[in-house]
Amino acid sequence: MNDARLDRRRVLAAVGAGLASAVAGCTEPRSGDPIEGGPTGEIDRDAVADGSAFTDVYEAIIDSVTMIRVLGVDDPLTGGEGRGQGSGFLVDDTHVVTNDHVVAGGEEADLQYVNGDWTNTRLVGSDRYSDLAVLEVDHVPDEATPLSLAEERPVVGQQVVAVGNPYGLEGTLTEGVVSGVNRTVNPPDREFSYPNVIQTDAAVNPGNSGGPLVDLGGNVVGVVNAAGGDNIGFAISAALTRRVVPALIEDGEYHHSYMGIGLASVDRIIAQENDLERATGVIATDIVPDEAADGVLQGSNRTVRRSGELIPVGGDVILEMDGQPIPDRHALSAFLALETSPGQTIDLRLWRNGSEIHEQLTLGAR
Repeated sequence: MNDARLDRRRVLAAVGAGLASAVAGCTEPRSGDPIEGGPTGEIDRDAVADGSAFTDVYEAIIDSVTMIRVLGVDDPLTGGEGRGQGSGFLVDDTHVVTNDHVVAGGEEADLQYVNGDWTNTRLVGSDRYSDLAVLEVDHVPDEATPLSLAEERPVVGQQVVAVGNPYGLEGTLTEGVVSGVNRTVNPPDREFSYPNVIQTDAAVNPGNSGGPLVDLGGNVVGVVNAAGGDNIGFAISAALTRRVVPALIEDGEYHHSYMGIGLASVDRIIAQENDLERATGVIATDIVPDEAADGVLQGSNRTVRRSGELIPVGGDVILEMDGQPIPDRHALSAFLALETSPGQTIDLRLWRNGSEIHEQLTLGAR
């Protein structure tokens, strides 16, 4: 990394929070010599706009954001082999993070940096349950340095930018805010959900997958993995990425904690039908045989119909896990993903058959 870019990264790290105020108003025009050139003259290539705080972020990180071309993927249109495309970013001196769904099923992946350099890659690990994958690269340009994963959890309203390659348009930046945190998102055609997902209104499209969602300090707050449409996009959180990626680099896989229950957030109707004083917690609708919760938790033993909807009745309601309140299924998913590991025993505070009880549960692996 050259000195100018290093200085810019340091400035962003120091004053990223203050940059937010700079984009709220208009940029003052630059004073000084007028731009030379025009329809009949030579254009001064050094005469460019000042840009904004977003420009500073872009210039600080763009060398570390990559385009990924995946060969040998199934082409649903032809029934043969085709190619896929996505984004990624350097997480250390030799590894690039992207989405599992970007590289899944491919035979090989080439990677291109914004300066035009191509490099071969090798898949060192992937995890479908967090939609994260890590590629080892043969070549990293001098200008490219690893991006940092944000230490602090993002907050709603925080300004962020997504950098990647939508529709193959390399080096694209879109800006927005964090629209929501701690989402639980169900991917298409899969029997599980992604925990602790960040929602943003920064425009993301096919090809953005695997690219970074960064704050104004240039820190990665999430790995873009889906566009929900109607100005909604999603990213796997830096908190989960921080747990998964080192394991993928070291072991090629990551093991997620698993309880083995079907569940539903307790809403007003579920609370009424189960004689609960408050609409909070998570009700166990069913228990997966021979998994961690089997013999420890009780699932719903019947359902009632309210306004055409089947409401579970009689299952254990999880109120706390290791002393942490669990108001809904999003909180439960985030707790399992970020605070636990397979084989760990946790304390559950439950509501069962009209009484509050405690149970110990040793977590399994998904």
